[in-house]
Amino acid sequence: MAFMKMNQLVLFGVLAASSPLAFAEEETVCFESREGSSEVKKTEIAEGLPNVKCSPRAGGVLWWGDPFDGTEPMGEMKIEADYSKGEAVVKPRAPQLGFLPVCGVACHNGTFPVKNDDPNPRKLVMHGDVVPDASDLQHGRGGIWCLDCHHSDTRNKLVDNFGNEVSFDEPQKLCGKCHGPIYRDWRDGIHGKRIGEWASTGKKRWWVCTECHNPHDVQQGARNSGYAQLRPERAPILPKGIYNKDHEGHQAAH
Repeated sequence: MAFMKMNQLVLFGVLAASSPLAFAEEETVCFESREGSSEVKKTEIAEGLPNVKCSPRAGGVLWWGDPFDGTEPMGEMKIEADYSKGEAVVKPRAPQLGFLPVCGVACHNGTFPVKNDDPNPRKLVMHGDVVPDASDLQHGRGGIWCLDCHHSDTRNKLVDNFGNEVSFDEPQKLCGKCHGPIYRDWRDGIHGKRIGEWASTGKKRWWVCTECHNPHDVQQGARNSGYAQLRPERAPILPKGIYNKDHEGHQAAH
């Protein structure tokens, strides 16, 4: 009898662990464009409709249930382009940067550390976890360094060519200073990613530069490229009764 009760408890435990309720308690997180920087937690935006579907193999987002979930308007842009023909929205990245408030309040508060007006690169011991050697930053092949991108007074902001503060949610205003051709392609929809409504006047979500690119690790090792490779998904299973992909090609005669 005791053995039977124990087996019943074990069986109940297995069933409980595999029940939908148990799985609902597990938190599923996947990344949208760059692993470690654009994570999104899977939630339900409506009954039976998740905000994202995560790849169990690659860990990336496969599709969005609502492409505008968690986004906000990009705002007015000075240069007219595709984003002036419809409503452009972005997902703000500042809330994901946990130490961003600390940069301009606790540490770089105008008093500590002592401000150094020397524009030349120097060793930054406190930021070795972000950039191993700030005096040899490989972004720009050593031609630039931290304060060419980060505001010298307000460290939780970026900076443009005129010394104006730029939000971390609008890094394109910074990156476009040097990457003009890529910036123009991005504005025109050739470079980067957008999802949403197809109409030219429709609402679209835009991906900004740092959602895909890590500005502190632009060479990506031996690839010497500014974009980290994503693990590809497996090809979808062919429909029943079809044994090759010839049906997708165009035949010589119609």
